[in-house]
Amino acid sequence: MAGDMTETGSLYSPFMGLIYIFNLIVGTGALTMPKAFGAAGWLISLVLIILLGFFSYMTTTFVVETMSVANARLRWKTREKQNEDDAHSEDVIEDEEENQAEEERKALLAPNPINDPKRRRVDLYDITERVEMGQMASMFFNKVGWYLFYLCIVIYLYGDLAIYAAAVPKSLRDITCPVNITCTKPPKQINLTNSSPCWGTAVNRQNAYRVYLAGFSLLLGPFVFFNVQKTKYLQLLTSLMRWIAFTIMIILAMTRITHGKGEGHPVMEHITSVPNLFGVCVYSFMCQHSLPSLVTPIKNKRHLSLLVFFDFFVILLFYLVLSFTGIFCFKNKDIKDIYTLNFMDKCDPITSAKEIGYFLGLFPVFTLSTNFPIIAITLRNNLKTLFHREGYTYPWVIDRIFFPLLTILPPIAVAFGTDDLEFLVGVTGSYAGAGIQYLVPAFLVYSARKEQRILFGPGSINKHTSPFRHSFWVYFVLLWGTLAIIFVTVNHILTKS
Repeated sequence: MAGDMTETGSLYSPFMGLIYIFNLIVGTGALTMPKAFGAAGWLISLVLIILLGFFSYMTTTFVVETMSVANARLRWKTREKQNEDDAHSEDVIEDEEENQAEEERKALLAPNPINDPKRRRVDLYDITERVEMGQMASMFFNKVGWYLFYLCIVIYLYGDLAIYAAAVPKSLRDITCPVNITCTKPPKQINLTNSSPCWGTAVNRQNAYRVYLAGFSLLLGPFVFFNVQKTKYLQLLTSLMRWIAFTIMIILAMTRITHGKGEGHPVMEHITSVPNLFGVCVYSFMCQHSLPSLVTPIKNKRHLSLLVFFDFFVILLFYLVLSFTGIFCFKNKDIKDIYTLNFMDKCDPITSAKEIGYFLGLFPVFTLSTNFPIIAITLRNNLKTLFHREGYTYPWVIDRIFFPLLTILPPIAVAFGTDDLEFLVGVTGSYAGAGIQYLVPAFLVYSARKEQRILFGPGSINKHTSPFRHSFWVYFVLLWGTLAIIFVTVNHILTKS
């Protein structure tokens, strides 16, 4: 069972679950949206982000439904084993114990989650065991599909952790390493290298980056040895910072616009920039890989689909308001890759409060640092499932020490070797990201529904069934995922050319 490999941990309220999902989705992808919106045009961006948010919500409900079928399958196997054991015990009952045995048999034949339709709705599909995507792949995929899934998930999660491990120290270095700028018209370009001095002549920018990386590893690395719930207060604090940061950026941009100082005049559409916008939006709605760790501990899952929809709706509003105020506030050519850097411009400051500028500059650090433990724990649990063998229990050293180290050391090593994020982001967010967000959930729910019909019959009712229960939606998502990969490939080709 899943619980034998990964503990569910202590439960939390639906509100806490929404916070975890919100914090997981809203990361650096949100801060790259204004530039992508400005390049692609406001009308195309509006239509595309709504469409991509809809597809991401759909595949999220696919993953939740698959989790419920996986839990039902585990319960069915457990019940079968119990019935076999009970039948074997009854064969050796002595004649004088027949009355007691009869009572036990009646109890076993009494209505239960398997053969009672009313109780089935309540018990059979409850999501109480944390079944990671790796175990779901082993349940519902054949051997080839299973290996392809792990190739996809491992590339994505390791790449994601390496990006985070490199981006946080790099951001801290760029903020704290002083740069002497003389404001001119037009502004003078300054070329900085890793060998450029940071804190005097003794420490260059590369060494400063590695110092921050070491601190980042020591501070957040230990979270991988525990469960996601151990980050509860960190999640709450960072969620508050996210709301404050987004609100400040939106208010500052809207203030400049309403005062007639907005410099942005975005075009309606620019087709050649759509593939890049597509990739940014796919990355910005990514959460499917960590859903088992976040959804399973939620106490009351009665209205889970509605709660997830509300989360996606709020996130979509944030993305739209943030991006549209950005593209109308700043000139398209001046919008930075990381939007917060626009609020740290020393020559044309949007606010006179330097503290606000530094807070916004550090906001990506807060965002990535909060996501890092969640994604690391998800990778750890999938690695445990990958190497698990039936009937085998991991020794304490392997379970508690080896797997956490196997999770955390490779991305940290990559980050120590390079701070060039372009290659890592390209591979991680493009092909593996589209596969995890679209293809894997669609194939999983298709196979899970087929298994459900075989085990429990066509009349079995799953209370966590996706609102998109018709098979048309599954095929549509598969087509959409294929087109997503084509779009991303075109984007890479256009970028190189």
